[in-house]
Amino acid sequence: MGIDTVIQTVGLTRYYGKDETRVAALTNVDLSIDAGEFTAIVGPSGSGKSTLLHLIGGLDTPSSGRVELGGTNIAEMSGIELSDLRRDQIGFIFQAYNLIPVLSARENIEYVMLLQGMKAAERNRRTDKMLKQLGIEELGDRRPAQMSGGQQQRVAVARAMASGPAIIFADEPTANLDSKTGVALLDLMRKLNEEERITFVFSTHDQKIMDIARRLVHLLDGVIEKDELT
Repeated sequence: MGIDTVIQTVGLTRYYGKDETRVAALTNVDLSIDAGEFTAIVGPSGSGKSTLLHLIGGLDTPSSGRVELGGTNIAEMSGIELSDLRRDQIGFIFQAYNLIPVLSARENIEYVMLLQGMKAAERNRRTDKMLKQLGIEELGDRRPAQMSGGQQQRVAVARAMASGPAIIFADEPTANLDSKTGVALLDLMRKLNEEERITFVFSTHDQKIMDIARRLVHLLDGVIEKDELT
């Protein structure tokens, strides 16, 4: 693992089902991602994109092989250690937004920081910064049901960013957005990547993300078919 490598997989394999119903979602995937990358894992539906993203994000467990984050094999972490790692070092952005419906935009953004035990003054400062940076200051008191899809996804990005993670995993983040909103959101994430040097890893089959990514990892039937810089 190089000095700047933040993610490394070795022989990563994930099966679903058992015996004659067993299906290989990923097979012997070796992948290294360095700090500050803006990388997209791409491929058709069923190629293993989301499975790979969930494995390297610690949301799923491999059938064999290993995942290292910052040089540590996450399979060797206790449940508490892995939970702390996700809380403190990783941000997630999902296709379905996954905002807490009973909380306002501001409260959704603050939630992870609250779990971190951050003081109220610092939570407020970071939340204000994120709301302004993403152009959603007027949404602070609105609940998800009172927002459009694009607005909800901006709140989800703000929530992922606010705690200062080293890595952000985004699983099909533009799938539910219109083209204009999707492009604007991607431009914003690229700007955040360049200014904050946060590592972004996308799972997608959206051409807009492929066009803006600096590296494309092509998956087909659970195997890396091609890995290219753009």
